[in-house]
Amino acid sequence: MFNLSNMKISLFTLLFLVSGLAPLSAQKTQSWISGGKLHPLQANMDIRHYTLSLDVDIPNQAISGLVETELELKKSTDTILFDLIDQFVVSTIRIDKQIAQFTRRDDKIFITSDKTILPGKHQVKIEYNGKPPVAANPPWQGGFTWTKDKDGKPWVVINCQSDGAKVYFPCKDHPSDEPNEGVDLYVSVPAGLTVAAFGLLKSANTIGAKTTFHWKTNYTISNYCVLFNIADYQLVSRPYKTILGNTVPMDYYILKQDADKASGVLDIRERDTRILEKYFGEYPWVKEKIGIAQVPNPGMEHQTMITYGDPFNYKKFKGQYYSDNLFHEYAHEWWANKVTNKDWAHMWIQEGITTYSEALCFRELTGEKGYDSLLLLFSKYVENKKPIVQGEEVNSQDTYGRDIYFKGALFIHTLRYVTGDAVFFPTLKKLATDPMYTYDNFVTTDDVEKLFSKASGKNLKPLFDFYLRTTKLLEVTVRKVGATTWQIQAQQMPAMSLPLEIVSSNSATNYELTNKVITIESTSTPVIDPGNHFLKKVVMQ
Repeated sequence: MFNLSNMKISLFTLLFLVSGLAPLSAQKTQSWISGGKLHPLQANMDIRHYTLSLDVDIPNQAISGLVETELELKKSTDTILFDLIDQFVVSTIRIDKQIAQFTRRDDKIFITSDKTILPGKHQVKIEYNGKPPVAANPPWQGGFTWTKDKDGKPWVVINCQSDGAKVYFPCKDHPSDEPNEGVDLYVSVPAGLTVAAFGLLKSANTIGAKTTFHWKTNYTISNYCVLFNIADYQLVSRPYKTILGNTVPMDYYILKQDADKASGVLDIRERDTRILEKYFGEYPWVKEKIGIAQVPNPGMEHQTMITYGDPFNYKKFKGQYYSDNLFHEYAHEWWANKVTNKDWAHMWIQEGITTYSEALCFRELTGEKGYDSLLLLFSKYVENKKPIVQGEEVNSQDTYGRDIYFKGALFIHTLRYVTGDAVFFPTLKKLATDPMYTYDNFVTTDDVEKLFSKASGKNLKPLFDFYLRTTKLLEVTVRKVGATTWQIQAQQMPAMSLPLEIVSSNSATNYELTNKVITIESTSTPVIDPGNHFLKKVVMQ
C-alpha cells in the first residue's frame, strides 16, 4: 500500500497541472465557451475537411491567412454559419469561389448568398487576420502563449479546448462534428524555427526569411486538436512496434537546449504505450505518429502531438519512473481523440476513463494495491455538488469540474466491481476498439451504459443514472441490535441489487444488497465495502 500522505503532491499535480482541471477562479473568468445548443444553421452542415494557410507574425503576436472548408449541406439554405471570435478582421469570403456577403455578431459569421445554396458539397473560403487572444491560464483558458526559451528564441503555443478553436480560426465550433476527411495545415514562420503539429509533416520549404511547414492528417480530428507549436525544436525519433505489429515513429519535438532529456521521455512513452495497448488496444494513429511537443505550460491531449510541460521531474515507484502529465494526456489518444464524446455533456467519458487509466497504470507498475491506493486518493477529491451528466447539449463551461475526472474514474471502478473482471476488461477494450464507438463516430453516456448492460446481462441503467445523473451516493446504515447481532440496510441506492462486501469478526462475505435488511453476527463492528468499490456514506446507529 502506498503512503497516501506522500501521494498528495502527485494528486495536486494531476488536479491542477496535468489532467486539464482548471482552478475554480479560472473557470469563472473564462471568456469563451464551446459547445452547448447546436444552432440549426450549423446542424444543417457536416464538416468534411479544413485547409488552414496561416502566416504567424511573432513580433506583433498576430496571424493572417485563410481557411478553406469543405462541407456538406443536408438541405437548402441561404445562410451558412461559422464561429470566429469578433476580434479578428474578416476581409473576404467566397462560397464555391463566388464572393459572398456576411455579417458578424456574437463571435459568429453569418454568410449569405443571393442564390439558394443547394444540398450537397460546398467550399467556403474565409480570409482573415488579427491578434488572437493571449492565453491567461493555459491550457485551461485558451489562446496563444507567446514566450521565449532560455536562449531567447521564440516559443509559441496554442490551447483552446474549453474556448473552442474559434479563438484562432473560423470553424464549426461544436464537439458533435469533426472534419471526417482530415485537415491540411500550412504555417509560415521565421526561418530557423520549427512548427510541430498533428498528423504527418509533408514538407518544410524555406523561401527567403520564411519557412512554410505543411502538416496533414487524413484522420478525423477534434477542432481543439487542430493546433500547432512553434519553437527552436530538435526532433528526436525512434520506431515503435505496436501490439499488432505495426511500426509507428515516436517523435519528440524538444527544445534544442533540452535535447539530452529526450531519451528518458521516450523511454517512459514506450512503456506507457505498452500499458495502454494492453487495456485499450493498439495505438489509434498508427498511420501517422506518436508525437510529443515540449511546451511552457501543462500538457494537453492534442492528437498525435501530445504536449508536455513538466520540467523532467519524475516520480519513482518500484524502480519505474512515472509522470502524471505524460501518462494522462497520452491516454487521451484513446479517450477523447479516438473515442470522442458527442457533446460536452458527456465529457466524463473521456476525462473519467482517462483518469481511471492512471489507476490501471499503477496496477501494472505496482500491483493491485497501488491501483486501490490511487483510487482511494481520488475519492478524497470528489465534490459531488452537481451531476456529472446534466442533460444534453451542455457547454464546456457548465460541464467542467473536478468530478468529471475523479467521480468519473471512481464510477468506472464501481463498474468493474459490479460487472466483474471477466466482463469489465473486454468490454472496456471493446468501447475503445469497436468502430461503432470510434473515429468518425461519437459516444454518449447511454451508449456506454447499453454496451456494459449487454455485455454483463444486467440492466445497469439504474447504476449509471444514480451515479452520473444525480448527486446521490450509496447510503448504508449499520445498527447494533444485540450483543453480537447487527442489521445492515441500504437507505439510498440505485433501483437494482448490488454486490456488497461486508467484513465481520468471522469472515469477509459478499452479499446481495437490496432495500432489505441484512442480519449478521460479529463481535466487532462490521466494515462495509472495505475495498472502496462504491462512493458511499455509511451511517452507524
